[in-house]
Amino acid sequence: MRGRSELGVSVLLLVVGVLVLGDAFTMETVAGQRGPVGPRTVPVLVGVALLVVAVFLAVDVLRGGRGEGEPRGEEPAGEEPAGEPADWRTVALLAGIFLAAAVLIDPLGFPITGALLFWGSAYALGSRNLSRDPLIAAVLSMATFAAFNTLLGVPLPGGPLMGVL
Repeated sequence: MRGRSELGVSVLLLVVGVLVLGDAFTMETVAGQRGPVGPRTVPVLVGVALLVVAVFLAVDVLRGGRGEGEPRGEEPAGEEPAGEPADWRTVALLAGIFLAAAVLIDPLGFPITGALLFWGSAYALGSRNLSRDPLIAAVLSMATFAAFNTLLGVPLPGGPLMGVL
């Protein structure tokens, strides 16, 4: 089994797929509440996809397939060389931005919090264009808000902009 350690990943995917499907099928919904596509659709699709990937991975590993590491010194463009320390500053910035968004979504609403989340994530990941980034973040946030509220019928908190939107 030493050469088949990838089976552990397959088992993990299988367990997560079963958990996702279990949650999806025990979800309390009203039949026909939002038409043919209800709140169970995406979790069921994700759960089935996880199960399919788990089976394909297990079959591949059992047939002798192995994940190959990259040769030393041949990292793809934009990737850190193997053995380099992790960039904990970026990880901490992203974690802080996500936590701040979780705290601010109720008082500020999704449009403002989403824009801060998108802009902060771009900044943490290295973008420093202070004229373009906030504009793109605001457009993404408003488009996401409109898509969820209008197209999907999933109400997101509007915050102080609720009367304007």
